[in-house]
Amino acid sequence: MPQAALREGGVRPAGVTAGAEQPPGQAGIADIPPLYWMLRVACAAEFVGHGAFGIMTKAEWLPYFGVVGIPPEVAWKLMPVIGTVDVSIGLLVGIVRPVRIVLLYMAVWGLLTATIRPLAGEPIWEFIERIPNWAIPLAFLCVRGFGRSRRQWWS
Repeated sequence: MPQAALREGGVRPAGVTAGAEQPPGQAGIADIPPLYWMLRVACAAEFVGHGAFGIMTKAEWLPYFGVVGIPPEVAWKLMPVIGTVDVSIGLLVGIVRPVRIVLLYMAVWGLLTATIRPLAGEPIWEFIERIPNWAIPLAFLCVRGFGRSRRQWWS
């Protein structure tokens, strides 16, 4: 299968390795198990770690809820719920399976939560520092490949 089809979310047929279209001695990105596992562990750790802070609640996060009009008394109740979701998907990706749709959710959620910091009055550097929060799940999704069907997105 041509590399262009793989970049467009194509699925490699069974028995065809990622490096099949490349000259001998050059591995394709999917042939690099350490990269796969580094991205998988990084996604899991990111969401389990931040989710734990959500479960514990952090007063410093109240302004982020305020940006979208959520009052503090509701924010205190939402933090543990959001934290539990983050921990759950972190464990899903890290222990069970890195489902494509979950990786997409992680990338979008990471981008939104990084973007909200400057909107809450923090310096732009707070966003820049948090680029890995969305870029790592997005990179992992790219390594896994984008699904071409609903079934592939849920696998």
